[in-house]
Amino acid sequence: MNTKRMVTNAILISIGAILHQITPPFGMQADFSLAMLFIIIIFNKEYKTALICGIIIGVFAGITSKTPGGLVPNIIDKFITCNVIYLILIPIRNKVSRIKQISLILPLGTLISGITFLTILMKLVGLPAGLSFQALFISVVIPTIVVNTIIGIAMFKIIEKITSSNGVYVINE
Repeated sequence: MNTKRMVTNAILISIGAILHQITPPFGMQADFSLAMLFIIIIFNKEYKTALICGIIIGVFAGITSKTPGGLVPNIIDKFITCNVIYLILIPIRNKVSRIKQISLILPLGTLISGITFLTILMKLVGLPAGLSFQALFISVVIPTIVVNTIIGIAMFKIIEKITSSNGVYVINE
């Protein structure tokens, strides 16, 4: 991986972490760090990039989580999610446009992440406020899927426009 790409990935991770930190929870918190992870995976073909970025974003999301006991579940969740998303992208990476890839990956990845996070949280520390998995899925995961998809596509278009002008993410076929 070249230096420009590494710096760009680091900047995207930082933006995701900052957005995750400053986003207020209104019953749920949109996970913009997760959206940034998917953008990084779309733009980078290398598995090691997806894995390293997934772990780093998991740590940052855990540190900035507003969920009590959310550190370890965030790390495990992002690790699992980045692997699943990377595998899903393998057969479609060269056949489908990037905008279609991100439009598929944002809702699907957020669903996988949400289910994984809630399951691990439930097993390790219990669900907050004595709520059930189903109640949290309906009130947190589903709205997060909608918000992440809408905002994530907008962020993707902005990042694609910026990076295409300076050639940072030109993928060698």
